[in-house]
Amino acid sequence: MHRAWSVAAVTFVTIVGAAAFASLPGLLIEPLHEEFDWSRGTIGFAVSVNLALYGLTAPFAAALMDRFGIRRVVAVALTVIALGSAATVWMTAAWQLVLFWGVLVGLGSGSMALAFAATVTNRWFTARRGLVTGILTAAGASGQLVFLPLLAWLVAEHGWRPAALTVALSALSVVPFVWLLLRDHPADVGLAPYGGTYAQKPAPVPGAARRALTVLVRAARTGPFWLLAGTFAICGASTNGLVKTHFVPAAHDHGMPVTAAAGLLAVIGVFDVAGTVASGWFTDRFAARRLLAVYYALRGVSLLFLPMLLAPAVHPPMVFFIVFYGLDWVATVPPTLALCREIYGEDSAIVFGWVLASHQVGAAVVAFLGGVARDVFGSYDVVWYASGALCAAAALMAMVIRRPAQAVETAEVVPA
Repeated sequence: MHRAWSVAAVTFVTIVGAAAFASLPGLLIEPLHEEFDWSRGTIGFAVSVNLALYGLTAPFAAALMDRFGIRRVVAVALTVIALGSAATVWMTAAWQLVLFWGVLVGLGSGSMALAFAATVTNRWFTARRGLVTGILTAAGASGQLVFLPLLAWLVAEHGWRPAALTVALSALSVVPFVWLLLRDHPADVGLAPYGGTYAQKPAPVPGAARRALTVLVRAARTGPFWLLAGTFAICGASTNGLVKTHFVPAAHDHGMPVTAAAGLLAVIGVFDVAGTVASGWFTDRFAARRLLAVYYALRGVSLLFLPMLLAPAVHPPMVFFIVFYGLDWVATVPPTLALCREIYGEDSAIVFGWVLASHQVGAAVVAFLGGVARDVFGSYDVVWYASGALCAAAALMAMVIRRPAQAVETAEVVPA
């Protein structure tokens, strides 16, 4: 077995172990509202800061990995996540939630974002990049599957503080795996990338921040960048910002127990794994922009039906929604990354980092506005409908994305 697959396995385990911090925000809204009497809009603002920094840090993290190596950046990021999550146990004011969970965990998680998966894939794989991207993207959903039921049980039985400490310990436990088993480049072990030819390890790239900004300026002059950023912003708004943050309190508003709602989110994680891996397989074979259009259209339709499905108990139509939505949760990542790689070449990891930043900014806006809408209207219905309409717009935007002029537009099927 080529060493690239073992590096991918370590990366998968790392993302799974770090995924605990992404599972907690939706479970914190009700407990923090009851204990501190903070409004849902205030709590949503802290989550939005977390999501925004998660995205805005990603392009700089990709450049830092070029400068200092993957292992160092990821190990430091996991430590920062652990510190931020643990510090929330002693908070007494809303600004501390914004600082600890919003800023510290946001910065740490941004360095553990999909730019990590993109960098590993670009360095270690020439063949099967779409499949590997799908597998590594699915790692986050697997972590959600592992941790969400446990965290929901901890919050329900012992309060939110043990859950926050569990997140901190989970992040710290992954650090030894990263430091001992992960390697920065195939040349470190005298190998060629999987499916490629041997190349010397490039020298560290100085000026990480300058390079990230230079790549942004260069990419921003092209139309595909704005279409990719716009569609991915809607992706973040309709997943992390809306469902991951507000599904549990929305279901609880309809009488569903928190543990049951969290269990449904975990089931989304199960089918997300299958959907994302399948999307990676499809991306190796079909036009990425057409896949994106289909994914966003189907997601929009499902969100329009959700307000009619929420009820005190879990019933078959809700299970169907969970399965359907789970298959589409982050299926958009492999084709989006493939388009970045195809259009922007060696800068693709950093460009994808900026596209991911738009994803998280979209998520941050809806995480905040979703809480405000609940405070103002007394329900989340208007947010579900608005998100469905945005997904329809994203489907149309995806169809407008065009390949570079030198690409053959008629080559709709890419050889494996």
